[in-house]
Amino acid sequence: MKGIYSVLGLLYLVTTSFYLSPKKAVKTENVNTTKIEKVADTKSGKTASNASSSEELYKSIQFEPEHELNYEVFAKALTGFENLKKAGLLNPESHLLTICDFSMSSNTKRLWVIDTDEKKVLFNSLVAHGKNTGEEFATNFSNTESSLQSSLGFYITDATYQGDNGYSLKLLGMDKGFNDAAYRRAIVMHGADYVSDDFAAMHKRIGRSWGCPAIPKALTQPIINTIKGRNCLFIYYPDQNYLSSSEWLKS
Repeated sequence: MKGIYSVLGLLYLVTTSFYLSPKKAVKTENVNTTKIEKVADTKSGKTASNASSSEELYKSIQFEPEHELNYEVFAKALTGFENLKKAGLLNPESHLLTICDFSMSSNTKRLWVIDTDEKKVLFNSLVAHGKNTGEEFATNFSNTESSLQSSLGFYITDATYQGDNGYSLKLLGMDKGFNDAAYRRAIVMHGADYVSDDFAAMHKRIGRSWGCPAIPKALTQPIINTIKGRNCLFIYYPDQNYLSSSEWLKS
């Protein structure tokens, strides 16, 4: 019998050693909950701070009346711009941000070159989208060779060269699956006669490229010479698949 009591006593000690008193359990749960809340508060604080700083910068930029860049587009461009810097893909001192808002009519000046240090617009210009991207308005985008469509996302400007379209600027697509084939597709910035108010008045829209963000001939050298050499270009369109997928848009 003594042997049986010894065994039962041992079993009791083993089973109760894993028991956590209700008070201790509640305390542990509270600690974990507090940690989660602190992390959530930190993330929320960072998001609010980023939004505040982008809004402050936006308000300090003097846009031409009736040629203002949409704030939401600017905020997204700035987020990607800063993330590219953090990733070491742009120089930390980089301060030029070029934005194309392809949600707008191609007959409007929907390209902005902004100096974020000086807080001013250096250029505001017409810019063409691809032939198969749409007529006056852009609707379809592709990363595929010979699609003749524009590609969404963030680019880093590279070197200049003289090509079939004259003075041109090579572009490196930074968004996987959305524009990273740009270099192979020869998607570049170049000038074109069909990017003009006169062409738009005659055809009810400016001309279209084979996927390149083509700009007016008169502005080709000034714009390209300003943004060449590892600066940021963002081509925007409210495509939810892109906006939710781009690693550069994550806060």
